[in-house]
Amino acid sequence: MTEPSGRFSYEGLDRVIHEKARLGLLTSLATHPEGLVFADLKHLCGLTDGNLSRHLGVLQEAGLVEIRKGYARNRPQTVCCLTPSGRRRFLDYLAVLEQVVRDAASAAEPGLSTRPT
Repeated sequence: MTEPSGRFSYEGLDRVIHEKARLGLLTSLATHPEGLVFADLKHLCGLTDGNLSRHLGVLQEAGLVEIRKGYARNRPQTVCCLTPSGRRRFLDYLAVLEQVVRDAASAAEPGLSTRPT
């Protein structure tokens, strides 16, 4: 049986999201719909201030995250959260990633079909 051309190209694996640190950031933000303070996000993802700022800039430029600067108890505070379109793109990305896992599992155990019918 011949596979269709491009069957395993996984076009939905968005390069902006696929980078390890950004995937971790988006996952953290997806699990905290109210958003996360910069320091908490930094801690959850194990990033430095500089790395976090750089990756958030990429995600913000792509329209995936919103960064709000304000004050809490008279101290500057940066809160990051997913945009509605960022949440949708992230969920679409996860759906493609789940297909990758199903395809890999199917190849690992050829007798099992995990592909949806």
